[in-house]
Amino acid sequence: MKTTLLLEKEAVENLLPQKFPFVMVDKMFSFDETSLVSGLKIQSENIFSENGTFLEAGLIEHMAQSVALHTGYAFFLKQEKAPTGYIGSIKQIDIKKLPNVNDEIQSTITILQEFAGITLVDIVTTLNNEEIASGQMKTVLAK
Repeated sequence: MKTTLLLEKEAVENLLPQKFPFVMVDKMFSFDETSLVSGLKIQSENIFSENGTFLEAGLIEHMAQSVALHTGYAFFLKQEKAPTGYIGSIKQIDIKKLPNVNDEIQSTITILQEFAGITLVDIVTTLNNEEIASGQMKTVLAK
């Protein structure tokens, strides 16, 4: 688990297009031009929590919002309003384990390609330094 915290819940929420109760990222640990590490402490009231387990849809949404946070923070640094983005495609998401309520997950996104508002990213999600999910997504910025 990374300990350096760059942004906490409120700052993160301001950079995401999603709003409560649909926010699935509450921390940013690191950021550079081609990568970001985000986190989420799973609460019992999370809309993707069911019977103490964080569902697959929540994990995928957490991954997608981690990509959105990278875009939002990059535009914030340029003092520009971030455009809305959409998931263009999801390529082979592999979910090995579902986290539970009160677990803290962390996702590392790595930008593989970026061209004309389309970004291809690799995403790895961990729980206690164990990989629990991975995959690739293409995101598209709205024009």
